[in-house]
Amino acid sequence: MNFSIGFDKRDLPKIHEAFDKIVASNKWTESYFTELFENKWAELNRLDSLAFSSWSGAALAAMEFYNLKGKTVLCPSNTFMATPLVSLQAGTEVQFVDCNKTDLCMSFDDMKQKAERYKPAAIWVVHIGGHLAFDIEKIAEYCKTNNIILLEDCAHSHGASWNGKNPGEWGNAGFYSFYATKTITTGEGGMLVTKHKDLIEYAKKFRNYGKFDYKVHGLNYRITEFAAAIGAIQTERLKDIIDFKNDYAAKLDTQFSNRVKLPKGMISGYYKYIVFDPIEKSTGKVYDEQCHRILNHNVELPNSDWVSGNHWCVPIYYNP
Repeated sequence: MNFSIGFDKRDLPKIHEAFDKIVASNKWTESYFTELFENKWAELNRLDSLAFSSWSGAALAAMEFYNLKGKTVLCPSNTFMATPLVSLQAGTEVQFVDCNKTDLCMSFDDMKQKAERYKPAAIWVVHIGGHLAFDIEKIAEYCKTNNIILLEDCAHSHGASWNGKNPGEWGNAGFYSFYATKTITTGEGGMLVTKHKDLIEYAKKFRNYGKFDYKVHGLNYRITEFAAAIGAIQTERLKDIIDFKNDYAAKLDTQFSNRVKLPKGMISGYYKYIVFDPIEKSTGKVYDEQCHRILNHNVELPNSDWVSGNHWCVPIYYNP
């Protein structure tokens, strides 16, 4: 099966109408559809939301706001290189943490050991494959008790929830990606979500060079009106997409017993359907190379190494 962007063709007239409106307005950035996209995402996730041109821009804004430069950050090795790379770009020292075999996400037990050793200022939790990290409650409580900034990488977790709680609600900030492969895509794009309004106000300036007083030393991470329009329209479709994928996944559950099994009350966005047995028509691995090995860190992370060689992804694309 060839890769398919999960865009509902029934929404094409809305896209054309929106693009015509943008062209006529002569406002191709920082205007109506950017705000509309942010408002729709905020309503969906119950968190203040700010759109960026990329996940990286959103993450950098928060890391600068929390003054993490020169401090230690814990990061799972089983993640896309964006997570450690943005941390290094922000001037932090990255120490890697092992994952669980059950969910491929950060292990609370290993995180606690590394936190006691390295005394981090911040911890990354990465929600992988569309579901939420199984240890997120324990990790969030540990961070709260020990005054550690919790950053949630929500790049995979559009539409996920656990007992009604959404990605980004556990941490100080969460970051979504709208890259071309994601459940909701604008081609390129990102979103910062948070319950902290002071972070939102800082990030607004960060994404726009610090205009207009330049007290915030940001760069250009603005999303275009065209991308924001696509995002706003796709956000309205998210429930349809998640319902479709969960119905499809329920059928797959009867075929694959050795798979990621969700805890009670958790809904996955099924960015990936992950199994632990080789399959013929896999779309590959979520990550087949661990970040600690790419960056040559001398640390033993046995679960991460096991996961990299022992999971596969069953094709699951939105196609109404």
